[in-house]
Amino acid sequence: MKGSLKEALHQGFLLIDGAMGTMLQEKGLEAGMQPEYFNVTHPEIVAEIHRAYVKAGADIITANTFQANGHKIPAEKLPEIITAAIRLAKSSGATFVAYDMGPIGALLQPLGTMSFEEAYDLFAQQAKLAEAAGADLVILETMSDLLETKAAMLAIKENTDLPIFVTMTYQGDGRTFVGCDPVTATLTLQALGAEAVGLNCSLGPAELLPLVEQVTRFAKVPVIVQANAGLPEMVEGQTVYRLSAADYSQSVAKMLALGVRVVGGCCGTTPEFIREMRSLLDRSMPATPKPQKVTAVTSGVETVMLDNRLTIIGERLNPTGKKRLQAAIRQKDFAYLLKEAIQQVNDGGEILDVNVGLPEIDEAAMMKQVVEALQSVINVPLQIDSSSVAAIEAGVRTYNGRPLINSVNGKPEVMAEIFPIAKKYGALVLGLALDEGGIPRTAKGRLAVAQKIVETAASFGIAKEDILIDPLVLTASAQQDQVAVTLETLKLLKELGVQTVAGISNVSFGLPNRPLLNSTFLAAAAGAGLSAPILNPASAQMMATVRTLRVINQQDLDAKDYITHCQDLQFGLALPKETADGKPKTPKDKNSPEESLRQLILQGRKEETPATTQKLLVNKTPLEIVNEEFIPALDEVGQKFEAGTLFLPQLMQSAEAVKGAQEVLKTHMAAHESQTEGKGRILLATVAGDIHDIGKNIVKMMLENYGFEVVDLGKDVPIETVVATIRQEKIQLAGLSALMTTTVQNMKKTIAAVKAAGLDCSFMVGGAVLNEDYREFVGADYYAKDAMESVTIAQEFFAQHKEG
Repeated sequence: MKGSLKEALHQGFLLIDGAMGTMLQEKGLEAGMQPEYFNVTHPEIVAEIHRAYVKAGADIITANTFQANGHKIPAEKLPEIITAAIRLAKSSGATFVAYDMGPIGALLQPLGTMSFEEAYDLFAQQAKLAEAAGADLVILETMSDLLETKAAMLAIKENTDLPIFVTMTYQGDGRTFVGCDPVTATLTLQALGAEAVGLNCSLGPAELLPLVEQVTRFAKVPVIVQANAGLPEMVEGQTVYRLSAADYSQSVAKMLALGVRVVGGCCGTTPEFIREMRSLLDRSMPATPKPQKVTAVTSGVETVMLDNRLTIIGERLNPTGKKRLQAAIRQKDFAYLLKEAIQQVNDGGEILDVNVGLPEIDEAAMMKQVVEALQSVINVPLQIDSSSVAAIEAGVRTYNGRPLINSVNGKPEVMAEIFPIAKKYGALVLGLALDEGGIPRTAKGRLAVAQKIVETAASFGIAKEDILIDPLVLTASAQQDQVAVTLETLKLLKELGVQTVAGISNVSFGLPNRPLLNSTFLAAAAGAGLSAPILNPASAQMMATVRTLRVINQQDLDAKDYITHCQDLQFGLALPKETADGKPKTPKDKNSPEESLRQLILQGRKEETPATTQKLLVNKTPLEIVNEEFIPALDEVGQKFEAGTLFLPQLMQSAEAVKGAQEVLKTHMAAHESQTEGKGRILLATVAGDIHDIGKNIVKMMLENYGFEVVDLGKDVPIETVVATIRQEKIQLAGLSALMTTTVQNMKKTIAAVKAAGLDCSFMVGGAVLNEDYREFVGADYYAKDAMESVTIAQEFFAQHKEG
């Protein structure tokens, strides 16, 4: 990082420019045309905009490259476009020039079809061209998917020396499009090495302020905010942002007081806004940030902090002593692994340990596959557990969030292998209290090993709060005196100021009634300072102990969780009889709700739905299966999605689970020459000039899951094609999508053309920029804020209109 950029970032303020897209529209950018082409077709216009921002006081000018990736622009044209963009930005006289990098425009697996590696390559291509052209930094902005953001950051870091500023874009509910919240993003991105983190786009500065408060509470690096000029409105066919530069600046002043160091503007902001902020910054003093230090692991949508609450790490995804799991790993039976993972989460697991170590398999490849599969159906963070360095790196590289690595120890060679991986990928590390001398027999000896691990980690740039220590639990049957040493070590580690992890069930090997011994030891360990026990969440006795401890330690407010789960439990025989591994001895009902098709859909277990559907066809018709299994499950998924307890990744996995089941029904109906009554036929299209179809594709999947037939015309669909298809297919309901304000006009023209042709067709519209005002402007009948709303609209529409 340039010295002056680093100095300004950490000691003063930095001011970034404002909007480029809306400025280009005023200069003649046509609807649907990518702004990046203006770098070579109208360089004088781009240069003029850059100079206006520099004159207004911007320190950083962002190149006109937001969509300059190989997915949206032919790869052979990228060098010319990117090089021209950086050259134009540098000609403005700006102090610093940033390469502006946006999302690719395609969903990554498991949400979409693009792989992590494909995304990485697209980002790497841009980053190398940007550095070669002379960019000073990369601003990675308007990101929604934390995994895609990670791919971009790794691509930039592994192929250039450019510093990275990262901003995510949040919706009104405080989460990104795919469900990531500000705290999860902040903790993850700063751990990955972002020089600044924050928020941009989607909302005005006043609406973003509560989210900024969340970011500044945990950001160890400077915070960046680039808001829109308020919320957009449609006035006489034009998108208008009504917020004044002065009002915008007032909200920014509140952000500066929270510790924000880097500000600028997004959609609707102009040089006037930058000039107003320049004046504000010049008369302001930077606030001294005081971020909270927390020990936190994250998934793509959820953060688990281990600081003030007993946290459960599920142990069941470890093949040691588990023949069924070993077989599943060898056979790549991911359905079994996902079932085990989901059950652990349902039972109370908050972090899941993942170990796939078997001598005869490619452990690194298997770890990558299992981690990716698990993250497609569960929200909780993972602990990547292996003695193989290659397997650990394979697991953490494509992990969505901040994982916990299990493990290192006090051996110098082990720390030298693992700590660089943890630092690079922003992971936390579990350290075992042993070294080349083995396991110390005294608590002070184990503490000395822990101190060595913490100090060595610090030399790699890993903070103490990102190191957890396992004091090691030895079996009471063979080393009874060492149980007390473990408890004493926990007390010393608490004084050291690190969080602790311990495998509870180790204490009871070789002794009868293991659940009783395990739960008693857990209580003693928690009293000594244990932060996160590794245990089997299916053990009713262990979980009852956990919930009791949380009440005693004021971690369960008003004992709500305890009352919910423990009020009917009694001592002794009233507790479920358990096996040695803590699992209740209860007969499995093959027709139980846990194994029903509906439950499989709710849990997104797409590998299992086809076979279960096939079994149901013995006694049920396809229509009965759709109405009794598919629809109730999807309705429940939709309700959880609307309530914010389930997010887009899980919504998509449930939809995929139904899709696999539907294929079985289609095959059955074809063989028996039968048909089910269709719910209705709907046309979907992204309007002319708009090449974005992520949202439309999600809508299509959900509509088809509910039994609607979808005629999908794709993206950038000419108006005449929509009109002709509606006429030929006798479409009664059509859905139009637009992501850009510039293409909303084409949405209006499309609907007008259909009406002018005398066709009786109703329209629902959706997309990132759409709202009720836009619906009214374009002449549509319905506005669908998301995929589930589209389903509701379609259901109500066809209930009132019988298709001819």
